[in-house]
Formats: sequence, C-alpha cells, structure tokens
Amino acid sequence: MPKTDKPKILVVNDDPASLLALTSLLDQWAAETNYAVVSARSGQEALRQVLLHDFAVILLDVNMPGMDGFETAEAIHQRARSADIPIIFVTAFLADEIDRLKAYQRGAVDFLFTPVIPQILHAKVSVFVALANKNEQLRRQADKLSQRTAELTTSNRQLTREIEERRAIERKSHAKDEFLAMLGHELRNPLSAISSAAALLAMPGAESNTRARAIIQRQSQHLSRIVDDLLDLSRAMSGKILLNRKPLDLSALVSTCLDTFRATGRTAGYTMNVNLSEAWAEGDATRLEQVACNLIDNALKYTPDGGTIGITVDGTDKEVVFTVSDSGVGIEPELLPHVFDVFVQGSISLDRAQGGLGIGLSLVRNLVELHGGNVHAFSDGDRNGSRFEIRMPRVDAPSVPVPAPHHMPAEHGKPSVLLIEDNDDGREMMASMLGAYDYPVRQAADGLDGVAAASAEPSDVALVDIGLPGIDGYEVARRLRQNPATANMRLIALTGYGLAEDRRRVMEAGFDLHLVKPVDIKLLLEALGETRAAQRNAPSKAA
Repeated sequence: MPKTDKPKILVVNDDPASLLALTSLLDQWAAETNYAVVSARSGQEALRQVLLHDFAVILLDVNMPGMDGFETAEAIHQRARSADIPIIFVTAFLADEIDRLKAYQRGAVDFLFTPVIPQILHAKVSVFVALANKNEQLRRQADKLSQRTAELTTSNRQLTREIEERRAIERKSHAKDEFLAMLGHELRNPLSAISSAAALLAMPGAESNTRARAIIQRQSQHLSRIVDDLLDLSRAMSGKILLNRKPLDLSALVSTCLDTFRATGRTAGYTMNVNLSEAWAEGDATRLEQVACNLIDNALKYTPDGGTIGITVDGTDKEVVFTVSDSGVGIEPELLPHVFDVFVQGSISLDRAQGGLGIGLSLVRNLVELHGGNVHAFSDGDRNGSRFEIRMPRVDAPSVPVPAPHHMPAEHGKPSVLLIEDNDDGREMMASMLGAYDYPVRQAADGLDGVAAASAEPSDVALVDIGLPGIDGYEVARRLRQNPATANMRLIALTGYGLAEDRRRVMEAGFDLHLVKPVDIKLLLEALGETRAAQRNAPSKAA
C-alpha cells in the first residue's frame, strides 16, 4: 500500500500562550491518534497554510485582530478545495444565539470555550481525524475503482476488437469455405461431362464420337476459363500483372465483346440497349476486354430471359465512363458494399443455376484499379436490377492509327517436332493431335532423354514442358542452346506457369516462345507454322 500523509490539524490563535497551550495538548495525543499539528498566528497565515495543506479540522480563534475568526472562516470556505474543512471556533466568551448563528453561517461545525477541557478537545478532534482517515480511505478506494474501471474499459475495448476481428476472420473463413465448395462444384461438372464423353468415345458410332468430342472441347474450355480467372485474380491482387498500355477506343473494345456474345447466341431473348460513343483511354486491350466481358456476362447471367440490358460508353473531358445495367435479380442491400470482395457471390443455393466462382467482380475491380480507374455498383435491392459503372482517365485519340499486326503465312511442309513432356496422357494426346495435322513428332518423357534425342537427331522445333524430372525445362533449353547441333532449334515452352516472372525466366533460358497450358491449338499451330521462317531469319544462338 502506498504511504500517505497523516491527517493534519490547524490551530489558529493570535495569542502565543493560548496557541502553545492548544498545540501542546494536541501533541500529547498525536502519536496515538495518528495526526500532525500545524499552527498559525493570524487569519492571513491560516489562509496560506490552507493553500499548502489539506486539514482534517481547523481550531479557529474568534477574536483576532485584523481578520477575525468569522472572516477567516468565510475566506477558507470560499475556496473550492477547502470549502468542506470542518471549523471549530474557540472563544473565551459565552456565545449567544446570534453569535452561534453567525458562526454556523460562516461554516462552523462546533464551539469550544476556554479554558478548554482536554477530554472534550480530544474527543472532538478524534472524531474529525477519524472522519478524515475514512475519507482518505474512501478516496483511495475510489482511485482504485477508477483505475480498475479504466482497465476494464480498456480490456472491454480490446475484447470487443478481438471479437470483431474474430467475426471478420470467421466471415472470411466462411466465404472461403463457400468458395471451395463452389470451386469443387464448378470443377466436377465439366470433369463429369468429360468423363462421360470419354466413355462415349469408347462406344461405336461416328455420331456419338462427334458429340463426345464437342463435349470434351467445350468443357475443357470451361475448365480453362476457371483456372484463368483464378490465376488472373491472384496476379491482380499481388500486383504481378504487367499491363501493355496503349491508347484504345473503349467503345470499339466493348463492341467487340458484344459481337462475341451475339455470335454465341448469349444475347438472344434480351432487349439490348447499346449506346457507344468514341472514348479513348490508355490501357491493356486484353485486360480491358476481360473487364467488359465480365460485366456483360454478369448482367446476362443474372437477368432472366426477356429482360433488358443497357450498355453505354461515354465520357467527360477528363474521364471515360463505361456502364452496364440490367433489369435482373438485383443486389441485396447487405451484399452491395461487399460485391467486389473476393469470393463474394449472391445467395448460394444447391441448384447453382447461375454458376461461377464469385471472383469475376473482384477481378474487374483489381484490373480497373491497375488502370488508374474505379468501379462502383448500384442497385435498389432484390428484383430491381443493378448497374455497374467504370470510370477511367481519358486520353486524346492518337493522330496516326496503329496498323494491325501482319501474320506471316505458314510455309509449305511441316516442321519436325520433338515433344518433351513427362505426363504420359498429356504427351500422348499432344502427339496424336499434332500427328492429326501431319506434323512428324518424336517424344521424350524427361529432360535428359529430350536433350539426348535432340542431339542424336535435331528437330525443327522442340515443345518443352518446364516441370520435368531429372533436369527441368530451363536446363533443357540451356543445354540445347550450348550444343552447336541444336543451337538453332526453335524452342517453345509449354507450362502451367503464366506470370510475368515465369515468362522472363523462360526467355532468359533461351526459349523463343512461352505458351501456357492448356495450349490453344490455334496458337500452337500458328507458332509451328512460323517455325521455318523464324529459323531462317534468326542468328545463331549457340553459346
């Protein structure tokens, strides 16, 4: 327990003998009753002492020159800190009722008449000392209670924060659980279709084989889109998407997206209100097309047949504004603030009629923000439709149009292909597909066998998987470039890794081209078709 000062008694008397007599009496009991005695010989000195100390009781002489006892008492009680100090007036005269009233009005609690009877003085003083001790004890308890209250308040705030953080974590965990459930559902659907189609291929009949091939192709594309969305979102959230920024007319880009939806029949049955004005922005055409297609697909997905879809591109002096609105199911008020959060989707039901992973809008926001723009969602609630608005910085239209890329026509004669792939099924299917297009194909199941096969009989082009046993695809490329016999082979990397860093590593290892699995057959055939011309024009890459 911290040490506290003893209660103090102030004795005020202008007569030295009377002052000594009172202080001496009080000093006799000071140790026993646990108090200290302070003296003053005038009202002014008493006021100075009151400024310096707190007192349990004041023994105040009434008849003093200058400032008498009544005036001193009144001055003491006018000060807030000393207003409650009990005052016992000491007088040699028998006070009448008027004097007593006057004394009580000035704050007196009692009278002592001289000569003072010691036992009475001791009894009265002991009462006020005990009261002061009790008040001090209560003050300490109040301080402790206040401190404890502050500690509890702090603990309560911390606990509230922890509860909110835990709830946020639980919400995120729940969202992830729902996402994983959706991902499993979305992956199982095409895998089931592919499995059934594969079984159908084993049955006789050209018609069933044609149908099975169409199913496998369609569902494989669906799986590829799911994986692409996941990878693109991961890259966008980690800032690993590198944008190829060029001036582009957003209205032309949106028009191209719409043509794709019309060609596939997605817009049939809807009223399409399209208003596209020329508006130029600086951006990556591929990524902004992804944004536009995601928003249009979202509107079609959540609007019943017969509904209305509105698509506009307009702008101000400083901004390009792209808006997609619909008359569909709308967005519930509690979902609206979180509609761009990752893994957030509307009400999830077992039929999963809408499909999707709930990451499209999150990807849209990340891609738009990478372009220095912003996206907002608006909805009046359930069954009242929704509107998505993108705003991006506007730029001036280029004075000279950029010419369209010229694709080199494939030469006659098929280049020979060395396929280095450790996955047996993947290697067999790729070889069969290339064989169907009349490409001569040799196969190797790992990196060392691939290097040996290329050294023994160099091919025109090598398709090399990166994740190979023995030595990886990077090392395969380095060894082939170091060997004069294989230094000029065209090397194409086939990999499941598609980040900018992966592309950089591929090119530094000596590859000519980087293709991400599953490889679009059209891109692969185009790359193979350009092989001979590329070999003819390229300088030697031997180390």
